[in-house]
Amino acid sequence: MTRWLLLAALLLPLAALAHKPSDSYLTLRATEGGSEVAVRWDIALRDLDYVLELDRDGDGALTWGEVRQRADDITRYATSRLELRGGNEPCGWSTAGPLMLERHSDGTYAVLALAADCSGLAAELRARYSLLFDVDPSHRGLVQWIAPGNQGAQALIFGAESAQQPLPMRPPGPWQTLKQYVADGVWHIWIGFDHILFLLALLLPSVLVVRRHGQWESAPGLRGAAGDVFKVVTAFTVAHSITLSLAALEVARLPSRLVESAIAASVVLAALNNLRATAASRRWIAAFVFGLIHGFGFASVLADLGLPRNALVLALVGFNVGVELGQLAIVAVFLPVAFALRHTLFYRFGVVKIGSILVALLAAWWFVQRAFDL
Repeated sequence: MTRWLLLAALLLPLAALAHKPSDSYLTLRATEGGSEVAVRWDIALRDLDYVLELDRDGDGALTWGEVRQRADDITRYATSRLELRGGNEPCGWSTAGPLMLERHSDGTYAVLALAADCSGLAAELRARYSLLFDVDPSHRGLVQWIAPGNQGAQALIFGAESAQQPLPMRPPGPWQTLKQYVADGVWHIWIGFDHILFLLALLLPSVLVVRRHGQWESAPGLRGAAGDVFKVVTAFTVAHSITLSLAALEVARLPSRLVESAIAASVVLAALNNLRATAASRRWIAAFVFGLIHGFGFASVLADLGLPRNALVLALVGFNVGVELGQLAIVAVFLPVAFALRHTLFYRFGVVKIGSILVALLAAWWFVQRAFDL
């Protein structure tokens, strides 16, 4: 019983992660032949409310009036968390436009229009980003950097472990672009808890077989279990690669709320299927069908990162490869542990049955939140 309670305790904190992790979006555009960087910075209101307590009446709903009254505080807080240095001199901040609001797929964001005066821009430019790291180490700054004289943007990611980076004056080479998007793909699958739970819900029965009365029993060997895992992962990979590519190339697109709600629903169905073992040999079909929906979810992340038009194929391939490497790392940890525990009541009842129920309940709550924009 203690082990099953521990399983529940591990899943419950994920209820707070129904929406995607905290990100802010920065576009930095250097003027050609000048010394100024134009900055557009989108920061989630929920994050600003957490650190600045914008909701003065405490009713749980931010109004435009509450946000507008704190516009100066928001600007001061943001600019104190972003340092640009041209050469050895820090860039000076000024406001280039009024605070605005914009709706993103995961909520409303404050939009700051700023300008940075960088006297050493022609030599080099470095950025140090520290927004929210003191309260949320998983927060990331997604940056589109447009160097002087360049039309295309370079995507950079600032995190707690990469808070300080140079802003290159020349566009990156093919190898740098590929490597960057591979890392982005790995990171995304590791923080995409809905994608991970969907995959794990499909993989849980891989070390089991259906015997008498439709009940799960231990698989006799690792080879058969590995083959089942291969079919599920391959089907999921092929499917989400198709729709990710179509969406990234702007051939097909679905509304974000529909996609995120359908992803949550796919987790519910995958988990509930483990309770009756009625489609044990056809889980790869579910992986393919729902993988098409998950691909649109991956595409929304790729759109946030930005795709370099001059290296579109490389970036797309790199992100896909990164997602697959992230999946393989999860499978490499899951399969030997699950196979070793397959004979135990803890795995067959505690993990597969009770765990699937908890996952289904959690994903159902995600569905409600996403479908009704709670």
